[in-house]
Amino acid sequence: MLIRTEIGVDAASIDSLLRRTFSDTQQAERIQALREEGLLTLGVVATDEQGQVLGYAAFSPLTVNGEDRQWVGLTLLVVDPALRGQEMGKKLIFEGLDTLNEFGYAAVVVQGESHYFRRIGFQAAEHLRCQQPGELLIYRLADAASDELNAEIAFAAPSASPL
Repeated sequence: MLIRTEIGVDAASIDSLLRRTFSDTQQAERIQALREEGLLTLGVVATDEQGQVLGYAAFSPLTVNGEDRQWVGLTLLVVDPALRGQEMGKKLIFEGLDTLNEFGYAAVVVQGESHYFRRIGFQAAEHLRCQQPGELLIYRLADAASDELNAEIAFAAPSASPL
């Protein structure tokens, strides 16, 4: 298995993974819209020997108090159901964090399964708020990321978001 940054030719295989993993097409349509509108900061894929995408992590920009502070959101993490339990999701996230750190991003925020994300280094972010309900967690890539107290964040959304 190869874990690497997404390239253009991966789009169809990513779409296939999303459509076979989720019960509806909302996630596939959302990722496609983010990609088309240039709102994907980074995509990381896990592929088999034939190049078929088996896992995917998507990172998109977010704003902090309405400003770009070099923060991104972990927009989606998905692993082929047949391959769960092999830490592929963790490997995808760490590859993404390493790449984002190299490019000078300050923090990654995720909203969702706090137990899973805490195990891989994300921390509770009670000082952050956003319009979508749910717990926010942060992974700081730079010390300055901790300076944002009581901040309102907004995840990137395509103009015609299905969600």
